[in-house]
Amino acid sequence: MSFVLPAFAVLGLLGFWSGASTAQDAQPKRPLAPGILTVIPPDPEENETWHGPLPLVEVPINIADLDYEPNFEQKSATVFERSKGVTLRRGIWNLEFAFKPMRMIYVDVPQPTGKMQRKLIWYMVYRVKNKGGHFQVTEEKTLVADAIPHSTFKMTPVIELTEGKLGPDGAIVKDDMGNPVLQPVKIRFMPHFVLQSKEYNKEYLDRIIPAALAPIKAREFPGEKDLKLHDSISISSVDIPLSDERIDKSVWGVVTWEEVDPRLDYFTVYIQGLTNAFKFEDPAGAFKKGSPPGTGRKFTVKTLQMNFWRPGDTVEENEEEIHYGVRLDGDSNLKEGVYSALQKQIFTEHGIDKPLDSLWIYR
Repeated sequence: MSFVLPAFAVLGLLGFWSGASTAQDAQPKRPLAPGILTVIPPDPEENETWHGPLPLVEVPINIADLDYEPNFEQKSATVFERSKGVTLRRGIWNLEFAFKPMRMIYVDVPQPTGKMQRKLIWYMVYRVKNKGGHFQVTEEKTLVADAIPHSTFKMTPVIELTEGKLGPDGAIVKDDMGNPVLQPVKIRFMPHFVLQSKEYNKEYLDRIIPAALAPIKAREFPGEKDLKLHDSISISSVDIPLSDERIDKSVWGVVTWEEVDPRLDYFTVYIQGLTNAFKFEDPAGAFKKGSPPGTGRKFTVKTLQMNFWRPGDTVEENEEEIHYGVRLDGDSNLKEGVYSALQKQIFTEHGIDKPLDSLWIYR
């Protein structure tokens, strides 16, 4: 028997929303040249709105005397039995990601000694946009044989996602009819960027470099004084409001890396925070009696993977040699799916088995 609970009742709110500022950021006054901005649309899937049926491991372990034989109802109706088959459901939001070519810039970066050090910074200017296309789980209640309550759930496309309003006690507020009070979900982009090279077994996290913001903005958006270019901290404090065909409410940001190995030929950028979709598992035996809920639970988050390549050069690094996508070997027959040994090695460097510039994965 499957028992249904809202996902936030067990896992906590994973979405990134709060009472944030909703001020609209200014947009570039001059349109970008064709081909400058690469747009990657979201890719929501229906199975991301639910998990289960699965056992709710915390219940039978932490609550004593749940396993008993009831006198007036079936045992399958007890909490102990129902906790063996719980379905967790939640709404899913998505953001569109667009980016300008990855580039390099020299910046004088303050050091702990108080002196300045000139460093080569790799960076990527990007735009996030809320175009709707979210998915709300809706419940339809019916009666089986005119007597037995039955609920079915479906994923409904919505422009604006809603959630239950929480009261001071953390419980969902209900109206006079007993229905939950809903409020719009305020979406934020809380980015997590990783630049990875499997070739050299290296990973680089996004570095916040305040000294780089002004020169990057001056280079990428000359004369655009009103445009706000966020780093990974400031962008996380801004709501991403809904854009439509008339009004663009996109938010612009830049991700920066320093001390990237100049030998890199193939590298991948992983981006998390563009959706609240996630997966989880409870390894057998990981949760122990008395542990806080969720102990041992392993999460993976829906992640955008973007592949790049360049000819490694330790003498003179050149941003014009950075290419988005997968390098293609001329000895391979792409139409027939016949790949050379070199092409297979290139695929391995990106963790793929066919030419893909970008893809959505769980990581």
